Amino acid sequence: MADLVYINVEEGAKRVLNNTKLFAKLLGKFKEDNSINDLEVALANGDLEKAQAAAHTLKGIAANLSLTELHKHCVEIESEIKAKAVNPDHIVVVKDIHAKTVIEVDKVILEYA
Repeated sequence: MADLVYINVEEGAKRVLNNTKLFAKLLGKFKEDNSINDLEVALANGDLEKAQAAAHTLKGIAANLSLTELHKHCVEIESEIKAKAVNPDHIVVVKDIHAKTVIEVDKVILEYA
């Protein structure tokens, strides 16, 4: 799966001892996670505490599953939230990367599940 941009499948599979079926299952659970929506709603409501918690959760999931681009941007938005200086355009970028990551997740699940 060399054409993937948003997931490092090799690294993600290594994290589960190359059990690709388990990796695919965990990716499926990622798709069910609502942290991206929680982040968006919390930011829209000005609730920086909830926004930080959602960004932190999403950052951790992305790191554990080797969702590289999503992780990178979650680190950045979490820092912005902590600094109380969130760029409103950044949530749009994070949502776009999340959506593109989900597309790649579907490809990996299809291949390994």
